Amino acid sequence: MSQHIRLANAEDYPRIMEIWESAVKATHDFLAEEDFNDFKEAIPRDYLPNLDVYLITEDNDPKGFASVAEGNLEMLFIHNDTRGKGYGKTLYHFMKEKTGLTKVDVNEQNLQAIGFYEKMGFKKIGRSEKDGSGKDYPLIHMSL
Repeated sequence: MSQHIRLANAEDYPRIMEIWESAVKATHDFLAEEDFNDFKEAIPRDYLPNLDVYLITEDNDPKGFASVAEGNLEMLFIHNDTRGKGYGKTLYHFMKEKTGLTKVDVNEQNLQAIGFYEKMGFKKIGRSEKDGSGKDYPLIHMSL
């Protein structure tokens, strides 16, 4: 089994959205259905085309993806079927080396993610009442 990390292209978007949906359903049970659907439309339309998105694959099957903008880890999602197998850690370390990221914003209700980033060495440095799109999901700002 060979793991590989590569830049995603538009043909990967359907699989990226499958990964996103499976990860979000497993970890973001606080997300209202309407907001889930908003994000599901907005991500491939507004976010993916404007970001360098990296896919982690196993035997050419994408298992997760991540993106960094201006030193901020914007996304890191692993398919729920393969969580806990080290993909997230591998992808995180790759992104850190490649981009020099230092910050991440995490939904306050997503305790698993907060725990993951604390293990990676992040500290909580602040909090916002609303998320980046102005919705009522508090964010924890974390920094290395």
